[in-house]
Amino acid sequence: MSGTGKRWLKRIGLALALLVALAAAALFAGDQLARHKMQRKVDVKVGGVAFRDDPAAIERGRYLFASRGCVDCHGAHGGGAMFLDDGKGMRIAGPNISPGPGSVVAGYTAADWERAIRHGVNPAGRALMVMPSEDYNRLTDDDLAALVAHLRHMPPAKGGGPVVELPLPVRAFYGFGLMQDAAAKIDHARPPEQPVAEGVTLKHGAYVANMCLGCHGAKLNGGKIPGGPPDWPSAANLTPGEGTGMARYADAEAFLKLFKSGTRPDGTPVQVMPFGSLREMSDTDVRALHLYLKSLPPMPHG
Repeated sequence: MSGTGKRWLKRIGLALALLVALAAAALFAGDQLARHKMQRKVDVKVGGVAFRDDPAAIERGRYLFASRGCVDCHGAHGGGAMFLDDGKGMRIAGPNISPGPGSVVAGYTAADWERAIRHGVNPAGRALMVMPSEDYNRLTDDDLAALVAHLRHMPPAKGGGPVVELPLPVRAFYGFGLMQDAAAKIDHARPPEQPVAEGVTLKHGAYVANMCLGCHGAKLNGGKIPGGPPDWPSAANLTPGEGTGMARYADAEAFLKLFKSGTRPDGTPVQVMPFGSLREMSDTDVRALHLYLKSLPPMPHG
């Protein structure tokens, strides 16, 4: 090899070494930022909704717990569940939130419950890493009180604390703000939703659709799921229009079948969506949601 060729190989090697060093420095810096961000205090002023013990509230809370995604992270009995284990170092499990020993909510006050569910902040004032509070932030006070009533009256279940294991690149993404924790996604000054009568109406459908925001976005037009692994598919566009997810569901009957089966009309399974919870939704909620989604202005995907 000529002297010129050797010099170019040396330069290329130095450039590659520099890129590797820069990448390592960026990962280190991102990890340090992530650790700092995880320890920050989030000051949220809450009054706490009143504790309720009446059977109607407990039953409404049971329905919300079963149908709004809680079981996917916390298990059907509240003892916790492994939500994600991609085999590549990312493991996320919800903690035990049932009453009794081993529960992370033992001794929770009314304000603690509201802060955690509605704002994604624990009693110590630190952000919960993985909690879909952007969906629960819009619960009415009655529904939040009902959900808490159910949780407080569940039988004690075995389980432990949360598991949040993130690979170094994911932690760096979080540190640099490319991923957000629960508290960072929320307008903490937003007032609770006002009660809406249940029924197959646009208003009730809009209220039910709040549970879709975390994955499908504020405009419900889908895109990359925030915080999801790289191999997760994009969330579907739930606005009307040719080529969108809703184009497959011209009527509420087809939409109901999706929620019960987890499969599209052509028989292919829908990935990632929490059908363990969605199949528990009432016909009224699903029909109202379908009506509302069909009323939205068409939007491009993502």
